[in-house]
Amino acid sequence: MSTPVSAAPDLSGPARNGVVQPDATSQEIYDGGMAVRREVLGDEHVDKANAKKDSFTEDFQDMITRIAWGGIWTRPGLSRQMRSAVTITAMVAHGHWEELAMHIRSAITNGLSRDEIKEILLQTAIYCGVPSANTAFKTAQQVFQQMDNAATDNAATDTENIEEV
Repeated sequence: MSTPVSAAPDLSGPARNGVVQPDATSQEIYDGGMAVRREVLGDEHVDKANAKKDSFTEDFQDMITRIAWGGIWTRPGLSRQMRSAVTITAMVAHGHWEELAMHIRSAITNGLSRDEIKEILLQTAIYCGVPSANTAFKTAQQVFQQMDNAATDNAATDTENIEEV
């Protein structure tokens, strides 16, 4: 039995460009990119990155917000889950382990399951190499452990804050 294929989004009109429309201002592209960046990476991460910004890194932060997040991540041609899968693979292929950890967390936010991330990493073993996948699995394991610890800490805090009636 074959899996039904969902209809692809209509990419023939201007919407195919996400926030990058012919009449869009640089500020509109930046704002659209910042909105997606915050949705995917979380306010805490983006706020930390912005707080570290200085005259040397300001142009880079502006560029990735406008071009990566505004120009690419707002396009409707791929789901956020698919974009996360592609990004995880690129991080493994190039050995960008800190970025990989960030994008594994983001992939969970974007709706990928841990099992789907495991399958992506297994795929990278074939196409990016076993040593890279080995490091990627270790990185994912650490990220999941941190997420689980944070969830346990939050649950304990919530329990402590419950007042008796």
